Amino acid sequence: MVEMGRVQEKLRRHVEQLTVRIGERSVRFPKSLASARDYVRQVYEDAGIPVQLRHYEWDGMEVANVIGRIELSASPTLHYVVGAHYDSLEGTVGADDNASAIAVQLELARRLASLQGAERADLALTFVSFALEEPPVFMTEGMGSRIHAADAKRGGVRIDGMVCLEMVGYTCHEPGCQSYPFPLMFLNYPKRGDFIGIVGNLASRGLTHGLLHAFRQKASLPAVALAVPFNGWLLPSVRLSDHVSFWDHGYPAVMITDSAFYRNPYYHTRGDTMEKLDYAFMERVVDGLAHFFLTSRR
Repeated sequence: MVEMGRVQEKLRRHVEQLTVRIGERSVRFPKSLASARDYVRQVYEDAGIPVQLRHYEWDGMEVANVIGRIELSASPTLHYVVGAHYDSLEGTVGADDNASAIAVQLELARRLASLQGAERADLALTFVSFALEEPPVFMTEGMGSRIHAADAKRGGVRIDGMVCLEMVGYTCHEPGCQSYPFPLMFLNYPKRGDFIGIVGNLASRGLTHGLLHAFRQKASLPAVALAVPFNGWLLPSVRLSDHVSFWDHGYPAVMITDSAFYRNPYYHTRGDTMEKLDYAFMERVVDGLAHFFLTSRR
């Protein structure tokens, strides 16, 4: 068995905390949702990242987005949002969906927080861990990402790009284990699930291409990019996460993903557990994202 490196071990510990120690984080278990919220907040605070909670109510239950902010220069001119949901579907502990994304989000935030004041890049990053994304809240105004995007729009907040982390921990290596929605299966996309997917709308093409370059250059991670017209309405499977809340409010946004049910046979099942994740792959996702942000320029 290959010994895990430091970053991989931290990623694994985040996933373990969320999926084993806390467990199911659905609306059926408000205390577990609150425990996940508090864990995420504590990790941000331990990294020296100022945190606030954006409380709101859904179906009589109070939940909260966890918001941390990092400024990499004294007067940042670029503002990115990095988002991931910390809830899981009812009946699942959601290791890939979406503890993998929260783990990557937390380790990315920790890495970039250590560089504050180093003038590495002229930008600010807002890390938002969304309370609710899964059914029965999905595609309602109760989604945490809907709340944040609406708040930003109402407040006139400029967002130069939103990066949504959605299932970023599962790989498969047998030819044919990776599938695609119609009509993409007829195109020359990889047959193995060892790449990261980057999905944007046409308004987000610059962000999509920048991330693609960063992954290929720094993380040595195979990456596949897709730019969809009409905010993805012609290909509904690309609208199944939090980036859509930002598309629909007019902000450029991309989804970073392992492609969910097109690769992971345990999607939305009790089998979505932590031992099935590829932590080396997740570390390379952190590497690629960090490189993108640290080299971003207006």
